[in-house]
Amino acid sequence: MRLEAITWDRLGDRLAERLLDLEPADGSAWTRVALDGAPAARPGDLAERIGEALRVRGRPSLAVGTEGFLRPASLRLEYGHQDVESYYNGWYDIGALWREVFDPLGPGGDGRVLPDLWDPVTDRATRSPHARLAPGGVLLLHGPFLLRHWFPLDLSVHLVLTPGALRRRTPEPEHWTLPAFERYDEETDPSGTADVLVRADDPRRPAWNG
Repeated sequence: MRLEAITWDRLGDRLAERLLDLEPADGSAWTRVALDGAPAARPGDLAERIGEALRVRGRPSLAVGTEGFLRPASLRLEYGHQDVESYYNGWYDIGALWREVFDPLGPGGDGRVLPDLWDPVTDRATRSPHARLAPGGVLLLHGPFLLRHWFPLDLSVHLVLTPGALRRRTPEPEHWTLPAFERYDEETDPSGTADVLVRADDPRRPAWNG
């Protein structure tokens, strides 16, 4: 696949412009976007850029990170602090994401989204208030492994790193997570299934498939 060089700011603008004309396929009043990528690819930064680009264009948005939907430590660390299977299948509360984020933004939803649920530092519920996303607004969900859960997405963006770049940009204490991303690539093929592919090996010079 041919990729063209772009700046991060320009990428945010181009994706925002694409979202302005995107109609949800299921008749929802909200557009739902996934920014999928390993933490080392910093998908949350791209979500922020898109959100700002939408704001100046008069379109509301809400960025939600999956790190706010971690399961309690007693569950995600049941098999140890470095269990790859748990990290891949058990760290994130997918049921809560459906219930608190996607259901309110589906057809007939009320737009009241819980932006986060669990604080991994205190290992307690965040007790954050619900955020109301106005009709016509855009959900920007960011985090890893998003394309394997059949979320009702209107646009999917995958930030890809080569294995070497992923290892370099992942802090050494977190290298134990790398096999999970290899498995994700093999089982889900996010580079082949995402609507938009962004190569993020060099944090200063991304490239995308337009």
